[in-house]
Amino acid sequence: MGFSRKRVAKNGKPRYTAYYTDLRGRELSAGTFASKKEADKAWQKAEAKVAEGQAGNPARKKQTFRRYVEKEWLPNHVMEATTREGYTYSIYAHIMTWFGSMRMVEIMPSDVRAWVKDQHDRGLSPTTIRLNKSILSGIFTTALNDQITSLHPCKGVKTPTIAKKPLRIVTPEEFDKLYFALPTEDARLLAETAIESGMRWGELTELRVKDLDLLSRIVTVSRTIVEINPKHHPQGKRFLIKDYPKDREFRRFKLSPQITTKLKQHIEDKKLEPDDLLFLYQHEEPAQKPKPEQPEPLGLTDPNAAGRRYRHGTLSAYSAGKCRCPHCRSAYATYRAQRRSTGKDNPRNLRSWNTDGHIPRRWFRDHIWRPALTASGLEFKVKMHDLRHAHASWLLAGGADLQVVKERLGHGSISTTEKYLHTLPDADDTALDALARTRARSR
Repeated sequence: MGFSRKRVAKNGKPRYTAYYTDLRGRELSAGTFASKKEADKAWQKAEAKVAEGQAGNPARKKQTFRRYVEKEWLPNHVMEATTREGYTYSIYAHIMTWFGSMRMVEIMPSDVRAWVKDQHDRGLSPTTIRLNKSILSGIFTTALNDQITSLHPCKGVKTPTIAKKPLRIVTPEEFDKLYFALPTEDARLLAETAIESGMRWGELTELRVKDLDLLSRIVTVSRTIVEINPKHHPQGKRFLIKDYPKDREFRRFKLSPQITTKLKQHIEDKKLEPDDLLFLYQHEEPAQKPKPEQPEPLGLTDPNAAGRRYRHGTLSAYSAGKCRCPHCRSAYATYRAQRRSTGKDNPRNLRSWNTDGHIPRRWFRDHIWRPALTASGLEFKVKMHDLRHAHASWLLAGGADLQVVKERLGHGSISTTEKYLHTLPDADDTALDALARTRARSR
């Protein structure tokens, strides 16, 4: 039950403060008025809103966007660890600098439109702008449900159009070139398993011996691994195992006899146990760069600021002559390496990847995949995930049932699988043949 409390102001005149009780039983103020009648109306109106479930603490509506996101939305919003990592980055990189100091109730659709235009003017891609807007929209959807705002400022605000580009699929010939350019047998087996199964990177690198039935050739995808910043990991680690794949459903499918045979031989050669990873990160010491050949004589450097010249391949040429040719750089690198080997110059430990045995995506991309892509001579910049696209496209081009392909890849909708229809370069050959036959009838 609400009430009005009388108090005397500094000027000696009486003032009346209206009080009401919210849904949590807290006593809150509905304002201070000059007469008791006005105060009684205020607390009665506030209690009516409480009965309708529309009341909220007025102070919460005046909080800044930064305070709401950092104290309420991010800590209490349930989301995947990878989603939290991505959202946190986007919020502080693109959203917080614009809206952080603004009060929640003051943010209008015009502010959101101005923010979208600012992102466009700064050169952000339409895809990034749409992602940022979806995050901002999610924040205000929750704020609207929490009665912190009375309107949704993102409603009706448009983002730049995203052009749909044709899907470029790896052909069998292109894959063969890339396959033979990979440096190790393990890397080749990993790539071949990817294109034979269509598994995502996280599913593939979390695959264990027990997930593969060698007799029936059936593989079970029941987990995936995600690589995140340790501050977003529950135990402060780099890799987080999720007990369900991206589609949140286990799936089982059969592998071809030839890839099953290779995987079986791999398991035997590595002496892997049922709980062991099929594909394990193997750290190798970086290869020493070959020293450049030093023809005689090397000659002298160009004159420095003092007009002096130094012989190439010496420390003086590098430090005083400011020469950065391969010979001078090699001489300086050798000198530094010798000092570090004797404990001088505060030598640092060799860098290593923080991993529990799972293959780091970036390490594989930089040390295995990209060098092989360069060596293959392909102009098409193939990504590891493109092998999943190729798996779906090759199956459909070979006449596989659309529903079967959908279940193998774990798509949530068959429309996702349909986009792989007729994606190979020779997909239009049958249509052109039909056109030629029709034209031939008129000749």
